[in-house]
Amino acid sequence: MTTVFIFVHNCEVPLPPVPARRALRALPAALALAGVASGLTACAGAEADVPPGKTVVVASIYPVAWLAEKVGGDDVFVRTLTEPGTEPHDLELTTRKAAAVVDADFAVHVGGVQPAVDDAVRRHAKQNSLDAATVVKTLPPPDETDDAEAHDGVRHEESDHDPHIWLDPTRMATVATVLGDRLADTDPAHASRYRERAAATAAELAALDRGFRAGLAACARREIITAHAAFGYLADRYGLRQTPVAGVDPGAEPTPRRLADLTRRVSATGATTIFTETLVSPKVAESLARAAGVRTAVLDPIEGIEDGSSDDYLTIMQRNLRTLRPALECT
Repeated sequence: MTTVFIFVHNCEVPLPPVPARRALRALPAALALAGVASGLTACAGAEADVPPGKTVVVASIYPVAWLAEKVGGDDVFVRTLTEPGTEPHDLELTTRKAAAVVDADFAVHVGGVQPAVDDAVRRHAKQNSLDAATVVKTLPPPDETDDAEAHDGVRHEESDHDPHIWLDPTRMATVATVLGDRLADTDPAHASRYRERAAATAAELAALDRGFRAGLAACARREIITAHAAFGYLADRYGLRQTPVAGVDPGAEPTPRRLADLTRRVSATGATTIFTETLVSPKVAESLARAAGVRTAVLDPIEGIEDGSSDDYLTIMQRNLRTLRPALECT
């Protein structure tokens, strides 16, 4: 049986979780994986729930898990490291999840979203993994939107690029194609099926892109004021301008000075809508909307799926388009 990465095991190994973001900068990444080797014996039965003959794929976050399921089809068993309803930037790399990296044959992740995952893959699955951010043209990280007060006096640089590549369907199509080739290499017996499904998925994403280009071609406004800086790729692809309330980290609260600046920006641009998100508290964005006298609407960055949701990447992106068009007064 071939195993493809998605960071989840059913076994439990008692080791304190290591925060994926700020603590990882201060502690060696080895601490996040400490005890994994000794814990593997305790995890010996963890793969018992994998159907025979399936390639097990471990994916770090929902967008690439969705791609793995689309491209892998019936030939894979996909497990996602970030549970439904969890904000992926806040992921904690437990020993159970780290052990999945060690055991699996292939991992798919997006470099820059979850530094602890990036490090675990680099250490234990470098030859059997795909960093989706390495196969597309990336954008530079967004400019800081707050002063140091918003981050307890410290600026936190996560990556040398904006990691939210999945909000451009054309980049997702490229990742789908590469993933098909990589899965074909990992599981040659089903190579043709992986490549066929990758081509079909890329075609679906191309159709989604055409819908966005047509739907956003003629709009009264081009600026979107978002809860955090997740929509740079969508803005880049469709000629929009993103003004985020928070930076790449959605948990970073803006300072009063930043909120005052944003209130003036809303007035200057004639914006009618402040966009909130699904997995992050809308309180700050709602406060800004009240101060500016505008409404709010949900624009989903698709960083994860709400627990119990029947939506998928395509339906959420289509809903995002339906949300954007009236907000920007598109014809």
